[in-house]
Amino acid sequence: MQHIPKIVITGGPCGGKSTALSKIEKHFSMIGYRVVFVNETATEMILNGAAPWVGTNANFQQALLGLQTFKENIYSSWARGLGEEKVLLVCDRGALDNKAYMTREDFVAAVKSVHTNEIELRDNYDAVFHLVTAANGAAEFYTTENNQARTETVEQAIELDNKLIAAWTGHPHFRVIDNSTDFEVKINRLLSEIASFLGEPEPMEIERKYLIDMPDLSMLESLPNCTTVEIIQTYLCSGSPEIEVRVRQRGKDGHFIFVETTKRRLSNIKRVETERRLSKDEYLALLMNVDTTLKQIRKTRYCLSHGNFYLEIDVFPFWQKTALLEVELADERQEIFLPNFIKVAREVTDDLNYTNHSIASVVPQGLGE
Repeated sequence: MQHIPKIVITGGPCGGKSTALSKIEKHFSMIGYRVVFVNETATEMILNGAAPWVGTNANFQQALLGLQTFKENIYSSWARGLGEEKVLLVCDRGALDNKAYMTREDFVAAVKSVHTNEIELRDNYDAVFHLVTAANGAAEFYTTENNQARTETVEQAIELDNKLIAAWTGHPHFRVIDNSTDFEVKINRLLSEIASFLGEPEPMEIERKYLIDMPDLSMLESLPNCTTVEIIQTYLCSGSPEIEVRVRQRGKDGHFIFVETTKRRLSNIKRVETERRLSKDEYLALLMNVDTTLKQIRKTRYCLSHGNFYLEIDVFPFWQKTALLEVELADERQEIFLPNFIKVAREVTDDLNYTNHSIASVVPQGLGE
């Protein structure tokens, strides 16, 4: 069955989402994509009289989530039926946006009402792009006049923006587009991120890696903007020393997604990376091609949003004192700001001993300790 890429455009109030959706349609249509939109469900319901202040918020959120998932399934099915090679499904907000508007108990009940779980609901999307509210970094442009459903003050907008980022933290392809540039450049940065995800022209990944002292894991887990993910990573035979192929089981609490990743390294900091979502049966079939010269890696990943950065801290069971931190960048020259509770031992971006591939090929205790 053809896989249709499904992405989410989300963000705080007055983040530029409406303009972004228009630009996405124009830009990607011009390079040959059939762009299909799933309109924002919350605004649709509110403007049609079904509002959270009519009855209970819990009832509204369950109805919203049910309608959201129904619409996405219908549009996905229709898009697959086109038989076209280049189709992009764009969701104006996604299912996890709802989490920012209710209690944990109401969220769990809403997820159960659509017969799924949080991991599958979140990772059902291929990529998520968050546009930071103008209230945070461009307050002079913040307004509620262009959306009848928007009522937040500047302070409330920033608080909501942070809750939305926290809701999506943990997604394997989550990008935050801040207000560090003017609005036009902000939208162009978004378009570039989407193009990179789609492989137009090439999906370039830029990241830095650090060996850090083992952080206080209980403190990390208590943070509202931190999510843990359990990962099992297995390397496959690629047939070429320049190409690295791996499969991952990724999730928590017994709920997992499966992904195949192919990497071609251009330098120690730059590489071309493509990913393909797998069914469980496809994942199990690919395991028959495992590279038996490499060990399987198990690790716990702590996904943490900090300012404009998305941090991933990998904790391995065979390291007791150290962990690895990866920071994805938009530009090689971008300056990095880390939380003060992260103690960097040294940068290991250029040290090939600290790639996952190398860790899988050596006795683990020999590096981190």
